[in-house]
Amino acid sequence: MLPFAFLFLLCFKEVVALKICSFNVRSFGEAKIAKPEVLDVIVKVISRCDIMLLMEIKDSNNKVFPLLMNKINSQAEGTHVYSSIISKRLGRKTYKEQYAFIYREKVATVKQTYQYQDLQPGDEDAFSREPFVVWFKCPKTVVKEFVLIPQHTTPEAAVREIDELYDVYLDVKQNWNTENFIFLGDFNADCGYVPKKQWKNIRLRAQEDFVWLIGDNNDTTVRDTTHCAYDRIVVHGEKLLRSIVPHSTAIFNFREAFGLSEEQALAVSDHFPVEVELKTTRGFLDWLKSLIPQKNKTKRAS
Repeated sequence: MLPFAFLFLLCFKEVVALKICSFNVRSFGEAKIAKPEVLDVIVKVISRCDIMLLMEIKDSNNKVFPLLMNKINSQAEGTHVYSSIISKRLGRKTYKEQYAFIYREKVATVKQTYQYQDLQPGDEDAFSREPFVVWFKCPKTVVKEFVLIPQHTTPEAAVREIDELYDVYLDVKQNWNTENFIFLGDFNADCGYVPKKQWKNIRLRAQEDFVWLIGDNNDTTVRDTTHCAYDRIVVHGEKLLRSIVPHSTAIFNFREAFGLSEEQALAVSDHFPVEVELKTTRGFLDWLKSLIPQKNKTKRAS
């Protein structure tokens, strides 16, 4: 039998995970949120994650995203309450989108935000939708702080925009004292938009200290007729890399998980979310509390 002290240490070092996700929800606006069956799936997908990047939000009247957050938190209990932070409307001319991070209050807080300006001399306006960079603090993770850099590229400019993420990295690193970066989003990084011969010209790919967790042979698309690794997660920082839960990188097939037809799934999005988990360490008392049934839980008001 193991000594009690050793069992205590095992409990104290119990490893659980913080799930970080990225989802191009495809034209998320008034028409989509008005469909209860679609909204229910979106809420279920988000509620699986501790931090969720949501892309392609089209909310010119600032009504749709607050409704989504109300829906999420009306179904949340206890430690599952979410906060959010959303970018300004980004894009050229009249077409605009927003990035949003939805995160569980109990496990994450926002330390700083930074809207990349895309004013690099000689290479201005490289992005259609400049990254909205967020520095998160997560006290319960092995790595206590990390920066998330989102990107939804324009398909025809995918090579240039993915390469330009390296300049974003340099810019953020110059301003913030951190080595831990996660790049994530719909990079359109496959199926003709990024030919194989172009990978060597993409600095985020060519430099070995950037690790691509979603491989080129993966499929992040919903349609049966497509097989493309559009959505990616890229990690930088040795400590951050060591804190990734082994084999946790995944593509969440919500069509299969929720028993949807292709038509029903496409009403939600033509992309599947991608995700990765970071190791966390819970204290012994927290672990004991998790074993005790919680009575009289009250639902958070929306």
